[in-house]
Amino acid sequence: MATYDVIVIGAGPVGENVADRVVQGGLTAAIVERELVGGECSYWACMPTKALLRSGAALRAARQVPGAREAVTGDLDVAAVLRRRDSFASNWDDEGQVSWLESVGVPLYRGHGRISSDRTVEVTGADGATETLTALHAVVVATGSGALVPDIEGLRDARPWTSRETVATEEVPSRLAVIGGGVVASEMATAFAELGSSVTMLARDGVLHLNEPFAGELVAASLRDKGVSVRIGAEAGSVKRNDDGTVSITLTDGEQLEADELLVAIGRTPNTQDLGLDNVGLRPGAWLTVDETMRVVGADGAPVGGGWLYAAGDVNRRVLLTHQGKYQARTVGDVIVARAKGEPADDREWGRHVATADERAVPQVIFTEPEIAAVGLTAAAAEAAGLRIRVVDFDLAATAGAALHAEGYQGHARMVVDEDRRVIVGFTLAGPDVAEMLHAATIAVVGEVPLDRLWHAVPAFPTVSEVWLRLLEAYGR
Repeated sequence: MATYDVIVIGAGPVGENVADRVVQGGLTAAIVERELVGGECSYWACMPTKALLRSGAALRAARQVPGAREAVTGDLDVAAVLRRRDSFASNWDDEGQVSWLESVGVPLYRGHGRISSDRTVEVTGADGATETLTALHAVVVATGSGALVPDIEGLRDARPWTSRETVATEEVPSRLAVIGGGVVASEMATAFAELGSSVTMLARDGVLHLNEPFAGELVAASLRDKGVSVRIGAEAGSVKRNDDGTVSITLTDGEQLEADELLVAIGRTPNTQDLGLDNVGLRPGAWLTVDETMRVVGADGAPVGGGWLYAAGDVNRRVLLTHQGKYQARTVGDVIVARAKGEPADDREWGRHVATADERAVPQVIFTEPEIAAVGLTAAAAEAAGLRIRVVDFDLAATAGAALHAEGYQGHARMVVDEDRRVIVGFTLAGPDVAEMLHAATIAVVGEVPLDRLWHAVPAFPTVSEVWLRLLEAYGR
């Protein structure tokens, strides 16, 4: 039996950041991982997916600028794109991540971790041997989420692709069907259409329906321009894998589609099925509910076991984004250290030991064409929250910077203003390369910068960031 101040289950970016923060605070920490150290983001999500998308984006950018356009003589080299993808997934080898853990003094226990009792974790290795770890102060669950496969007749037996199989494929299918219209579905439809697949997208609820409406409309139009069949409202009723390896999808209206592979991208499910949650009064397979300092709470709202169990990242369902999980991880590490030292938790709004941004200022970039970059609330969400808002829109193409950036630049910007406080509570950009403009909006939302002060933040000319001035002019003083 080994004892540490903190035990972290899950060595993805969230778990790594919790452990690092704990050690920086003067405590000891151990981390448990049953797969690759580095987690979903490093090998099957953020990094390799963006590598798949980047080559197509670079080629589009060159073709949209006269002078560069004439130098482009061919299409994407698919093999080279996949090799680059492999490099950004470290060829699915976690040696570098393991070395980092060693460098910061965090022991790694490889195997499946289960909570066996209060502050106790049993780790079962690949050989079946079991080690018992005890935490003096806290156990942190950072096991993330997996792809949700819905109960569609025949779907599981048809061996569909999830995001993992899609991003790690060694071959680009001639025909790819996609169930879903969200971020993963839209990004992978974009990537595989540009890699040469004939893509059919079954978007029952629409494309990017959780974002501002114009975002989904622009992305759907772009996908169609690439030859993607975007079927809004279409729903799969049954699926069959044929003897020749192809897939047949029968829609609820009776129409039948054929594809070589099928990607299911409709949501996520928590990786809590076999963590021993039942040993501490929680339901296996459930999302973990947490308080503002990320302590796991039971149905009565009280911290489990008096407050030794924490959950950070996807598994607590607050925000399923890597960067937001890492933000939570810093909060968790710091509050555990504070409590271990007998110091009070700074749990005020925007305090050091809370994750206020999870509800008020979540930034996200969707790497489609056009890119979608958003932070804070959509207009619909702000109204639902009871805010008295004003929505200000502007055509990004009307800025001088956009005209210089690309011929035929198309884009849109929206600012959602809380009229009672005269601060921005939501901001969405759609257009080529808008990702790098997002952090300015994030700072404005988090800092609750008054519109009167924003007039003094002068955007450099000629850049696309001139849109800030145009939005303020449209709002008026």
